Amino acid sequence: MSRTNVILGIGVLFLVGWMLKGTFFQPGIDDLKGEFKEVTRYRNENNTGPVQYVFIVTVKDEATAEMEKYGNFMPHHKGGSTKVYYFKQGGPVPNKAMPGDVNFDPSFNQACIALYEKSAMGNTSLVNNPL
Repeated sequence: MSRTNVILGIGVLFLVGWMLKGTFFQPGIDDLKGEFKEVTRYRNENNTGPVQYVFIVTVKDEATAEMEKYGNFMPHHKGGSTKVYYFKQGGPVPNKAMPGDVNFDPSFNQACIALYEKSAMGNTSLVNNPL
């Protein structure tokens, strides 16, 4: 074997290893600050219209929580909407999510610390104390 082939082989192995590392070690939800725990979720069964996702999530430390990044990890369909309601861990939390404009029992409105929304056009927003 020539020296050029050995150098090219080592270079190719290095590039393949670097690409595999990038593929298998992507950051995920578990790497975010805030200790998020999903309590419940809703997805409408209507596959002919806009898909609506609603998530109820608890957060341990709201001051350092990466709520917008967490919301960006949630599923979203073009033309549909995604909502993530955040509640303080250990406080009152709804255990059922519903479709429509009101997505959980209104008695929990005061406990909601933030709302992440992704619209049908892909616009995102994070609102503190939304209700």
